[in-house]
Amino acid sequence: MNNNAIINYPLPQNEPVKSYLKGSPERIALDAELERQSSTVIEIPLIIGGKEVRTGDMGEVVMPHDHGHVLARYHKAGEKEVRMAIDAAMAAHKEWARTSWHTRAAILLRIAELLSGKYRAVLNAATMLGQSKNIYQAEIDSACEATDFLRYNVAYASQIYSNQPKSNNSVIDHVEYRPLEGFIFSISPFNFTAIASNLNMSPVMMGNTTIWKTATTAILSNYYMMKVYMEAGLPAGVVNFLCGSGSLIGGVILESPDFGGIHFTGSTGTFNHLWKKVGENLTKYRSYPRLVGETGGKDFIFVHPSADVSEVAVAAFCGAFEFQGQKCSAASRMYIPKSLWPAVLEKMKKYASEVRTGDVRDPQNYINAVIDETSFDNIVSYIEYAKNSDKASIVIGGEYDKSVGYFVKPTVIETTDPKFKSMCEEIFGPVLTVYPYDDDKVDETVELCESTSPYALTGSVFGRDRVAIDRIIDRLSFAAGNFYINDKPTGAVVGMQPFGGGRASGTNDKAGAYMNLIRWVSPRAVKENLVPPVDYKATYPYMD
Repeated sequence: MNNNAIINYPLPQNEPVKSYLKGSPERIALDAELERQSSTVIEIPLIIGGKEVRTGDMGEVVMPHDHGHVLARYHKAGEKEVRMAIDAAMAAHKEWARTSWHTRAAILLRIAELLSGKYRAVLNAATMLGQSKNIYQAEIDSACEATDFLRYNVAYASQIYSNQPKSNNSVIDHVEYRPLEGFIFSISPFNFTAIASNLNMSPVMMGNTTIWKTATTAILSNYYMMKVYMEAGLPAGVVNFLCGSGSLIGGVILESPDFGGIHFTGSTGTFNHLWKKVGENLTKYRSYPRLVGETGGKDFIFVHPSADVSEVAVAAFCGAFEFQGQKCSAASRMYIPKSLWPAVLEKMKKYASEVRTGDVRDPQNYINAVIDETSFDNIVSYIEYAKNSDKASIVIGGEYDKSVGYFVKPTVIETTDPKFKSMCEEIFGPVLTVYPYDDDKVDETVELCESTSPYALTGSVFGRDRVAIDRIIDRLSFAAGNFYINDKPTGAVVGMQPFGGGRASGTNDKAGAYMNLIRWVSPRAVKENLVPPVDYKATYPYMD
């Protein structure tokens, strides 16, 4: 018998962040799991159609903070395996699309319970070791945000499905929110385990199937996430887990007539390339693919002369250096009045002297490693460029070492050129460039802030003069999709600050909101006429 209950899914409470105090149950569990994963080398297969697939073409997962330490060895997909994944996704699509959305919701809510409970320590430890996040950064990511995405997506789906047109006595109208006809290509980044999960689970909630290309530098946590999906009862083939070359996997997928869309988080360059390839192949597809992407950022802090020094210093330090600046929302450039800069700099120097850098397994380390050698070398190139420029100077940090782990100390560059290289280009590391401006040139500097970067992801403004702040907000209207007043430009919370930006920062489809889910459906409007006319003249009475 079909379940004809109308089930209510209200907006949930956000998952509480645990404290991890020494001796607490969560700390004991996490320490044990860190030890277990650190002392084990696991083998990670592909998972296609619910089955483990091994190719023998292997890669290694290492700790960024101890890159000689291997955590796992994984199998890479070839063209054969990608085609297998396409077939599996399309085979599963037939049943999953017809599955009651309440059943889909139940599976997502079960995944949330497993992540927040049974597997909390497992996912946090994997995120810490494989992506070099400290305890807090892992907790707010792979435990809290991942869980929030799942629970809120169920509530948002409920809102979408209940949004129906009006009917009258003789006509019944309704809208079916069908999934897209093809599979979704989910391409996830290294920096957030929660984002990797949501790139799959947002389309899946709406009845779609996905092929998941994991970031090579986040395979460990992503694999454990996939195992949780399976334990929660996600049917085989709804999500297909692939590791390997992005160009190889993407090349095969984008040739498939069944390709239905991309859900992406990563670099602007990669997303632009994918968009171009989709355009080139457009006539091959059954329908126009949905392209949803959150890409790069050059996120700013704009400081008004009325701002509080302490507030600015904390926001700049935390916003720029938490998780080594490897958040797409991280503060990367700051415009500050010359009258305030010396005091703010002094406080930031104090913080820099206090924080420790090192292995995530030492909870006293605030700063950990950047993700890999390529990223390390890129960040260092900007630091060295500033050191050798007559338009800039290193006022905090500038030190780095990759002998054991990929460590870069929190670095602040002060520049006299508002168009200096590190003021304009995305770095994705613990580097903040500061342009001190004349106090009487607020308006001119706001214009610089608005026009300097091609990105428009996050930004913040500090000041006590609320009227002046309103003017700045208005001028920077299109400069950031997520805007903060007297707060750092990072830390968006699901259900509270839907996340995404415009310009070169993406399609602004707002992860953590109903707006993202609506992209994964193809509505069908259905009209049932209860009293069909029996005479064509019935609607033309004036003809009699």
